[in-house]
Amino acid sequence: MRDLTARQTWIDYARGISIILVLYRHVFEGLKNSGLNVAPFIELEHANILFFSFRMPLFFIVSGIFVAGSLEKRGLKLFIDNKWRTILYPYFLWGIIQITLQIFLSGYVNSSRTAFDYLYLFYQPREIEQFWYLYALFNVSVIYACSKILLKLSAIQNAIIGLLFIYISAYCGKNQINIGFLSDVLHYYFFYAVGDFAGKFIRNKENLKKLYSLKMVLILLIPFIVSQVYYLNQNLTYSPGTYDHVENFQPYIFILIAIIGCAFVISVCFQLQKHNTLKWLHHLGRHSLYIYVAHVIVLAATRMVMVKFFHISNIPVLLITGIITGLLIPVLLYKLSEKYNFHMLFTLDRNHQNIKKTAALAEAK
Repeated sequence: MRDLTARQTWIDYARGISIILVLYRHVFEGLKNSGLNVAPFIELEHANILFFSFRMPLFFIVSGIFVAGSLEKRGLKLFIDNKWRTILYPYFLWGIIQITLQIFLSGYVNSSRTAFDYLYLFYQPREIEQFWYLYALFNVSVIYACSKILLKLSAIQNAIIGLLFIYISAYCGKNQINIGFLSDVLHYYFFYAVGDFAGKFIRNKENLKKLYSLKMVLILLIPFIVSQVYYLNQNLTYSPGTYDHVENFQPYIFILIAIIGCAFVISVCFQLQKHNTLKWLHHLGRHSLYIYVAHVIVLAATRMVMVKFFHISNIPVLLITGIITGLLIPVLLYKLSEKYNFHMLFTLDRNHQNIKKTAALAEAK
C-alpha cells in the first residue's frame, strides 16, 4: 500500500482515464463519419454517449483544483504567461498542423478543409475537431484567475456565476444560437470553480484517509449508475443523433450527473494511487496534453491504413487499434522531441526540463 503522505498521483490517473475516454469518442465518431456501418454495435454507441456526461467536466475540475496554488506560487502575470506557453501555444501550433494535413490529404480524411479554416482557431474552435477544449481551458483559466485576483471573488461566488453561465450556454444550445468559443467558456466555467472549491479539501493531507477510503467508491457507485442510465435514456429518447438533450434542456440535472460521475472517477483514482497499481494509466495521464493535441492525426492515419490499404472493416478491431495507436504514438513523438531537445513541438514552458526532472525524481520515491 502506498504511503498516505506520498506525492499525490491520483490526478494523473484521472487524466489518464479522461484521455482514454476522449480517444474512445473520437475513434468511434471517426468510424461513423467515414461511412462504416456501426449500427450493429449499438452498445458501443451507448458507451460513447455515457462517457460524454462527465469526461470533459472532469478535465476542468481537475484543472481548477490547482488554480489557487498556482496563483499563490506564480502570481497573475506569470500564471497567464504559463497558460499561454503550455496551452495556447500547442493549441495554435497543432491546430495549424492538423488543418494543413487535412488540406493536403483531403482525398483520404473525413474533413474537407480550406485555407479559411485557419481562422476558426480564433473564434470557432469547435469546427477544428478536438481543439476547442484547449481554447476553452485557456480562456476559462485566465478569466477565472482574473476574477480571483482582480475582483477578489471566492470559489463559491465563481460557482454561482458559473451556474448562470451554464444556463446561458444551454439556452443558446437549445435555440441554436451560435456564440462561437464563448459557448464552451460559459459551459465549463462552473466546473473549473468546483475544482477550485474542492481543491482545498483534496490537497489537505488530513483528509487523505477519507479520500483513500473504499467506502467513498461504494457510496458513489449507485448514484453513478442511476445518473448514467438517466442520461442515456433521456438523450436516446429526446435527441437521437445529437445526444445533447440533457445538457441543453436540463442543464442543472446535467451538472448533477457530471459531478457525480467526476466524484466517482476521482474516488476510483484515489484507490489506484493507494494501491500504486496500473502505472501505465498514470503514465498516460502525465502525457495527456501531448496525446490530446496529436491523437486525431494519428487516428486518421490509422483508420486510413487499416481501411483503405488492408481493407479491415471490423468496428471493434478498428476501435481498439485506433485507441492504442492514438495513445502510444503521441507519447512516442513526445519522447523523441525530448530526446532531440525539440520540446517546442509541444510547449514553450521555460521550466519544462526542470519540471520533468522533478517529476521523475518524485515518481522514483
